[in-house]
Amino acid sequence: MSLSKVTYGSEEEERRWNALSELMTRFHQWFKDEYKVMYKSANGSFENRGLSLLGYLDTVSAFSAELTTSHHGGKTSIHGGIEDLTQRVEKWRKDPTSYSYDEMKSCLDSLSGVLFTHLDQEVEDIRGDQLKPYFTIEEIENIGKGHRNDI
Repeated sequence: MSLSKVTYGSEEEERRWNALSELMTRFHQWFKDEYKVMYKSANGSFENRGLSLLGYLDTVSAFSAELTTSHHGGKTSIHGGIEDLTQRVEKWRKDPTSYSYDEMKSCLDSLSGVLFTHLDQEVEDIRGDQLKPYFTIEEIENIGKGHRNDI
């Protein structure tokens, strides 16, 4: 958190400083939305979306892989929950008859709080008022250049 109040010369300057945070907000919203779909579908309603159990588990695996890839810069609070989810998905792939809605729900419940807090904190950490005391606007704008077209 910034110790002193950060000021901007104009609304345009503030927008430029917060562009990276806004980009990250949209990216993280995708994780939150995908999590909610996985959670709601865990009870077997994935079949209503045209997915088999294995198709649903593939979706969960892709979510976990994307989350792991985008947060590869060190051990975070979410990795334990992702590892647990990955292990359960592997178990259910090997023996689909062992799939348990209650077990999946419990696993997703244990991940949600730490995941959502982590995602929100990352966005908070790269707001303009957090970055301005340490970086130039040019440095911040260069950080996001390679990723803006991905989102």
